[in-house]
Formats: sequence, structure tokens, C-alpha cells
Amino acid sequence: MAGLSLKGVSAVATPRRRIALLLIVLLALFAVAGPWAAPREPFEQDLYRVLQAPTMTEPLGTDHLGRSVLARTAHATRLSLGLALLCVLSAALPGTLLGLFAAWRGGWVDRVAGALADAVLALPGLLLVLLLSALAPGAMWPLYLGLSLVLWVEYFRVARASAQIVLQSHHVEAARLLGFGPLHIARRHLLPELAPVLGTLSSFGLGAAVLALAAMGFVGMGVQPPMAELGLMMTELLPYAAEAPWAIASPIAVLALAILALALLNDRPRAGVSP
Repeated sequence: MAGLSLKGVSAVATPRRRIALLLIVLLALFAVAGPWAAPREPFEQDLYRVLQAPTMTEPLGTDHLGRSVLARTAHATRLSLGLALLCVLSAALPGTLLGLFAAWRGGWVDRVAGALADAVLALPGLLLVLLLSALAPGAMWPLYLGLSLVLWVEYFRVARASAQIVLQSHHVEAARLLGFGPLHIARRHLLPELAPVLGTLSSFGLGAAVLALAAMGFVGMGVQPPMAELGLMMTELLPYAAEAPWAIASPIAVLALAILALALLNDRPRAGVSP
């Protein structure tokens, strides 16, 4: 008789998630400790050291203005990952709470909340961010506000759909008949069901936010010079890619490792069939 080989599946999936956690920790350490370990400030120019190859004093070399690529990449990592995390938290909390409230109340509350979410979805996400960024070019608050307005809809829809299923289950009906209140039902029934789904959605949302920030910086609608941001660094260093590939490779590597770590973090065991 065929059976599920979960042991073998865990052995395949667990190393991927460990690698993801290791990459996330390394990126966090680089974002926090990198600026302290850098030899110079990220805005400090030295025109005598333009496009210098990596050395002992400058492990990642210098850019087209003689600035330390290590210092700028560390500050860019801190800015990009920190702002992306803030956007996800700001979107996840109200989106999840509104979804739970709509599923719990139903009726006109659910219809109004659903119509609001549909109205936000009618606009392309990056277009909304671009419209807000045009109000204050170079400022960070339009990026934060725009990404938060785009991301909260997913949390709302997932939380509402999942909560509706749980609230109609026999366990919740029995808890209500026994006199348990909303807090008990939310703590014992809703949150255990929602936590894994929302955790996966948050990691995907974090990756989308990092890519969106990099894309906005790359097209010149995000953070403006002389600030350091991953997408902006790629734009500045792209004309010198052939002459100094090590310079543009640094922000690209950080962005690729961040997306890879978040993708591996969402890896789930897949049931395999063993004889």
C-alpha cells in the first residue's frame, strides 16, 4: 500500500528554509553593521579614486564619484529592506483586521469593505505608487504610502476568505453555543488558521516591496541622489558596468539574495509517495 513519505520530504525542504534564514540574518547584519564597518561615509567623494577596483581598504571598490561602494551598498540595504518591512507591517495589520471584521460582521460591512478593496485593485499597483511619488519627488513617504495602499488588499482578501470558512465550522459554532466570546474564538480558532497563510503572504509581500522600491529607484521616481538605494545605485552605475562591473554587481547581488531568501523561506514540504 502506498504511503506518504514525510520524512524524506522534510529532509528536502528543511535545508532550503535554513539557507533562507541564514541569508536573511546575513543581510540584516550587513544592513545594520555594514555602515559601521565601511571605511568612509556613503556620501564622501574622492575624485582621485574613481572606479577603483576592490582593495583591502575598499573591499567592494569605489563608484564613478570615488564613493565607497561598501558604504553605499550597506546604507542602501538598510533603506530598502527597512522601508519594505515597514510597508508590509503597515499593510498587514489593517488589512488583516479589516478582513476579520468584515467576515465576522458580514452584511453591508462586508460589501462595503469588499467594494473598497476592488476599487484599489482596479488601479495598477505601480501606477498608484508613481502617482503618489509625483507629489513629492525624492521623498520616501510617497513610496511608503503607495506600497502600503497596494499591499493591504491582499491581506484583507485572504483574511476575509479564510475567516469566513473558519467561522462557519462546527468548532466555532460549538464554541459560541458554550458561551465563548469573540476574543476566545479569534485566539483559539481564527489565528491558528490564519498565521501560516499570512506569514507566507508577508514574505511574498516583502519581496514584492523590495522589488518595487528598486524599480522605482531604477526609473528615477524613488529616492534621489545622493542617497543610497539599490535601484538608484544600479541606475547610477549602469553606464560604467563594462568598465567597473564590481561596482554594479554589489546592489544586484544584495537584491538577488534578498529575493532568493524570501522565495526559499516560502518553501513547503511536498508530500511524496513511497511504496
